[in-house]
Amino acid sequence: MIHVCFCFSDKKGRYSKFVGTAMLSIFENTSAPVTTHILHDNTLTQDNRDKFVYLAGQYAQRVNFYNVEELCADKLARLKNIFPKIDKSRFTFGVFYRLFIPIVLPAEISKVICLDADIIATVDLNELWEIELGDKIFGVVTEAANKISAEKNFALCRSGVVKGEDYFNNGVLMMNLDALRASEETIENGIKFIGERPQYDKVPCQDILNYCFSTRIAKLPVKFNSLVKNWSKLNPEENNAIYHYAGGKILGLNMSDNFNRLWMKYFLQTPWLDVDAIGRLYAALMKVRISFQNPLASITATVSGKRRAFFVEPEKIETVKKVFSVRANEFIIIPGENEDSIQSLLDTMTTLKGKYVFFIMTENFFDKEFPFALLTTAGFVEGVDFIKGREFLAENPATFNSYPIIKEL
Repeated sequence: MIHVCFCFSDKKGRYSKFVGTAMLSIFENTSAPVTTHILHDNTLTQDNRDKFVYLAGQYAQRVNFYNVEELCADKLARLKNIFPKIDKSRFTFGVFYRLFIPIVLPAEISKVICLDADIIATVDLNELWEIELGDKIFGVVTEAANKISAEKNFALCRSGVVKGEDYFNNGVLMMNLDALRASEETIENGIKFIGERPQYDKVPCQDILNYCFSTRIAKLPVKFNSLVKNWSKLNPEENNAIYHYAGGKILGLNMSDNFNRLWMKYFLQTPWLDVDAIGRLYAALMKVRISFQNPLASITATVSGKRRAFFVEPEKIETVKKVFSVRANEFIIIPGENEDSIQSLLDTMTTLKGKYVFFIMTENFFDKEFPFALLTTAGFVEGVDFIKGREFLAENPATFNSYPIIKEL
């Protein structure tokens, strides 16, 4: 029997479908029996719980539920006290629930594979399950294996607390539960260390686990936690892997993308694709339509009776001409070549105020945010004298971020 665990909070009721899609991919591709353990809180609705049970039943598999708000109330309260800002970040307290796995799972379970919800497993999990951990705490894939510089991206490595080559992604963890149950004090010390140092709370639970156990890991082949965003740098001919869609813009509705198509293939087989989901999809698309209509109407009003001018990096000038369908000498270009270009922009805007509307085609300028405050301080008004036009430079429709629509399904 393979034991798999998912840990999450689901405030809007829309997160469960990602867990269900991951589960279905496992059931479809794993030859051995699988028991899924779900650590959740009071946000798990009865409807979503019923769908998990139905899904497991369709494949003659088992699913167990553990409400951490009831089973780990004291420990959860302490974490909320130590990390009060988590719910205001991109995370929820669900990221910490994996710390409770050794506590809530039955003592006779000595090993479990803990997975993030944003994965698709086309590999037979039995391959991973049969790897022996020995005295190691975790079986993991390091960030280095995914061609990510841990020293550049994670403060624990920049400060030398954890070696860059050992820092691991916790989206896939094979856990030695017996060893973890004997390491409760180590975990408590890790929570205290990370909680007292805000510079280490970018990925709080992952940092805790790395701080505690980065020297006690078995390094796994990258196919067991392959980050989709770096797949072209890894092993693109590999067809059997645990694909990890980490990153908010990785998953979308563009079905010409093989990884979007892969996720959708499994989602379409889950009980989460129902009449209500189609209704939410329609509502989300209408919202996108309105979000385009309003700015376009505003821009039309702004440029009425005025000519166009553009502040743009030299290498993007031809793109601007194409996207805005302009002819030679029809508009003014102020090339963003160096820091002095900002002053040239201000001088030109002053001279042509009321006659031209200036499209600022960059959000970042020389590794800094574009100083829009300089424009407003000089008396120029957004939507009257200038427009933030960077979003109009996406020539390829595939760059449209449809992940928010996926979330609403």
